[in-house]
Amino acid sequence: MNKKLKNTIKVLLPLLLGVFLVWYSLKEVPLPKIIDYWQSSTKSWVVLGVFLGLLSHLSRAYRWRFQLEPMGYHIKFGNSIMAVFATYLINYTIPRSGEVARASILANYEGVPFEKGFGTIVAERIADLIVMFGIIVVTLFLQFDFIYTFFSERFNPVKIGAVFVIFLVLVTSFFWFIKKSNSKIALKIKGFFNGLVEGALSIFKMKKKWAFIFHTLFIWGMYMLMFYVTSFSIEDTRDIPFPAVLVGFITASFSIAATSGGIGAYPLAVYLGFSVFGIQEEPSIAFGWIMWASQTLMIIICGGLSLIYLPIYNRKKAV
Repeated sequence: MNKKLKNTIKVLLPLLLGVFLVWYSLKEVPLPKIIDYWQSSTKSWVVLGVFLGLLSHLSRAYRWRFQLEPMGYHIKFGNSIMAVFATYLINYTIPRSGEVARASILANYEGVPFEKGFGTIVAERIADLIVMFGIIVVTLFLQFDFIYTFFSERFNPVKIGAVFVIFLVLVTSFFWFIKKSNSKIALKIKGFFNGLVEGALSIFKMKKKWAFIFHTLFIWGMYMLMFYVTSFSIEDTRDIPFPAVLVGFITASFSIAATSGGIGAYPLAVYLGFSVFGIQEEPSIAFGWIMWASQTLMIIICGGLSLIYLPIYNRKKAV
């Protein structure tokens, strides 16, 4: 497979998957029904959710500066904010291309070498993954009995245990093979994982590591809170238990990586998480669309304005 075809598939596959999932979710809950939910929703909760999402993005932009300062780069907060919003907007078009654009914006307007800027973005993604993993572990710990009962009633516990053991053996064997092998692929994989470990450890070596950790926790706290408060906007999801919110939040978060910005996948992922707690499909998908659409609209507005204003802002500063 040539490089051009491979890149085309990388772009088209998530987009086509998103289109299919949009069709599927609207087939399950028709658009007029979702509009009815939106019209009857309490808009103040939606606005509050958008505001909390905005705070998380501003915190991300501020946190980025802590990573760049030890390398001698003191970037303008305005450029950091606009680069972050541009990242989210561009990711809606070509998945993961926003991170490249973000490092390029920093290189163009702040003189930070692309590879250094991109390295800080990789490091912050590692920090985000660690927090996300922590949320999953805490959720499983708090709701272990409920989740275990849910799956044991639907699946054979012995089979689940056997699958887990086989998976563990395969993962262990894979890492053992990679550690011992000197093939080109193995060396690349080792280099990748070494880079991840180094990036994660670099967080604790930075000058303002506690401020970085605080903002990381704040970002994810705002993510969960915006999801939670937006659930109050619909009457049918207003009284759902907080553990259901956590599970729905986790499944929805993973859906964003599956398609371009979670289009189509987000509402279905919300329903997948909520269904574990017996919450009905229709309000779950409707809430997922309201949640996704409100945050996406905010990204489109802020990201679009950022791309327009970036050259103007920096021209004024230069003068």
